[in-house]
Amino acid sequence: MTPTPAPQDVTDPELLAAVDLARAAAQEEAGDEVGAHVAVTAEDAHAATHLFDADKPGYAGWRWAVTVARAPGYPVTVSEVVLLPGSAALVAPAWVPWQDRVRAGDLGVGDLLPTAADDYRLVAGYAASDDPAVEDLALEVGLGRKRVMSREGRLDAADRWTGGEFGPGADMARGAPAHCGTCGFYLPVAGLLGAAFGVCGNEIAPADARVVHAEYGCGAHSEAEVEQISPVLVADLIYDDAQLEVSQPEPEADSAAEPGSDSAAEPEPADSAAAALEAPDAEAAEQAPGAEG
Repeated sequence: MTPTPAPQDVTDPELLAAVDLARAAAQEEAGDEVGAHVAVTAEDAHAATHLFDADKPGYAGWRWAVTVARAPGYPVTVSEVVLLPGSAALVAPAWVPWQDRVRAGDLGVGDLLPTAADDYRLVAGYAASDDPAVEDLALEVGLGRKRVMSREGRLDAADRWTGGEFGPGADMARGAPAHCGTCGFYLPVAGLLGAAFGVCGNEIAPADARVVHAEYGCGAHSEAEVEQISPVLVADLIYDDAQLEVSQPEPEADSAAEPGSDSAAEPEPADSAAAALEAPDAEAAEQAPGAEG
């Protein structure tokens, strides 16, 4: 099988050489904003595109593209002149529909955000009945709405709430004494989501009036207890330094007291101890022969 030749191999040489004709067509469109010739690209055997730098303010990297064509036996003619971005041109991001651009928090006061008819998060609700009693009951149990959340919509909401600020992985939950599922202020939601989610009803809690996961928690748990320390246990550790106890030193004995004085009559304990030690020697001296006279 013979391979198909590349376009530039079969394109009319007059098309590849029509640089001046292409420049004149670009200048007629853009005036002096046409720069140097950059390249020529063969479209097929009867058409080629010449590229010129665009000296247009704010369009750095863009190029004027002039496509020329020629039928066999006829002169070269200009097909179109357009401004195209080059490989290094700054271009706008890809278009995103408005319903895909809206994010949580974008809706302001007075704004309207209609829901698409084929929104996967919604399914058809209860079909209306001609029985007033049935309609009253349907309205009471929430069946009077035209559309309700689908299974996919509920799962999306559950994933979003679980990974949010009041989910089980939040910092507050990891430091809480217990989970919301055991708290007296926890108000479970109705339906299938009630197994894992509820609303906090504690006004001093950080999640008051918010949807919380049953495994979320905070320090305002209804059963949280603070350890009380008895004052008796710390009484020995309390020092009262507001009052000072002053002790006076005892007066020293007067070694120069006169004989017959009270001080001389009452020897110090040290003298009494010395006298006691000398007593046996005195008794022995009295019993020795010749001790008298």
